[in-house]
Amino acid sequence: MQQLVRTIALAYSNLPRPHRVMLGSLTVVTLAVAVWRPFVYHPEQNPVVKNIELDTAQLRSLLPEASEPIDQPAPEDDIPQDEIDQKVAGEEGVHEYVVSTGDTLSSILTQYGIDMSDVSVLAQQNNELRNLKIGQQLSWTLNDAGELQRLTWEMSRRETRTYDRTANGFKATVQTQQGEWRNSVLTGKLDGSFLGSAKAAGLSTAEINSVIKALQWQLDFRKLKKGDQFSVLMSREQLDGKSEQSQLLGVRMRSNGKDYYAIRAEDGKFYDRQASGLARGFMRFPTIKQFRVSSNFNPRRLNPVTGRIAPHKGVDFAMPVGTPVLAVGDGEVMIAKPSGPAGNYVAIRHGRQYMTRYMHLKKLLVKPGQKVKRGDRIALSGNTGRSTGPHLHFEMWINQQAVNPVTAKLPRSEGLSGKDRSDYLATVKEVIPQLQLD
Repeated sequence: MQQLVRTIALAYSNLPRPHRVMLGSLTVVTLAVAVWRPFVYHPEQNPVVKNIELDTAQLRSLLPEASEPIDQPAPEDDIPQDEIDQKVAGEEGVHEYVVSTGDTLSSILTQYGIDMSDVSVLAQQNNELRNLKIGQQLSWTLNDAGELQRLTWEMSRRETRTYDRTANGFKATVQTQQGEWRNSVLTGKLDGSFLGSAKAAGLSTAEINSVIKALQWQLDFRKLKKGDQFSVLMSREQLDGKSEQSQLLGVRMRSNGKDYYAIRAEDGKFYDRQASGLARGFMRFPTIKQFRVSSNFNPRRLNPVTGRIAPHKGVDFAMPVGTPVLAVGDGEVMIAKPSGPAGNYVAIRHGRQYMTRYMHLKKLLVKPGQKVKRGDRIALSGNTGRSTGPHLHFEMWINQQAVNPVTAKLPRSEGLSGKDRSDYLATVKEVIPQLQLD
């Protein structure tokens, strides 16, 4: 064997240099191919599975970017309530909306976080819902899972359609009222609270709530004084001698010698005697410039660890610590203090239907009870409380229901114009003489 090796080596060394290089290269390649064996996967073999447990922090790093823990609880503080906030019997959990220009069933319901799949099924099974008209009222309830349970559509004062969730979608029922509508004027003078005085004048709790909503931007009902007067024009449906339903047509309130009016237009909204809007306009964002959204509104968000619903009732804006935070509308500061996981926290009530909340603030610039205007500085943004990065958590609530601040239909203060204004002013001429005070 050794003789053979010596003979090969001698022959190799006697070859010209180019031949030796070529032969050596071929030898190396041949040895490499002989040694390398690619892995071949055989499906019939059982794979080895290994479960790797991740803690909450590790799992969080795999989720879409956000600024606060996914199990972030809401502040424990409830907004201070008074007797004017009380709900009508059977109204708890019911959400209401008056159809406005440009509204569709989808745009209305999705801003409240209702799943688009429910909206699609409802619209596909009931084509008439594609023909909503300005001034009509929608109301709905949700089940415990946050899904649409019932939708009620008041098409007119005489016809109401109800859509109830079933195993196969939504079942529609139609209710037609056959009563006679009559107008009546109710007057009163404050002797104690407005609620008690209005009931003494013959108004129901639902009718009182409608009066408060109509005048909410002009008056603070908690500050009315003894001797203040009011006159209310109601249209009531009478059936077999009983009042089945009612609609507020106009109201006049005299407080400290000044008269305040709100009169209903065909669009279902209330305006003053000159057809000017009563609502105060809102800004869309609570900052001078728009910042990146780091976590979206999602009332049905699931906690990936527990599998339970952990609602995110607002929007997170990623912004540097110390960014000025602005009130999005005129209102009164209800809360301004540290609040555990929410950090430094401000809540502002706008009228009687709207509320905004601002969390994780660095510094508070307002105090409870303080009146603020749209655009006023109320705080500096921060990273306080349970937060994984500098950001502002911003919420908007309408009728005690959280809505998506980015898509919600915000009140606007413009008045009527053109034919709508002419028709309204004709109505004013009929309503005002009826709103007499004692």
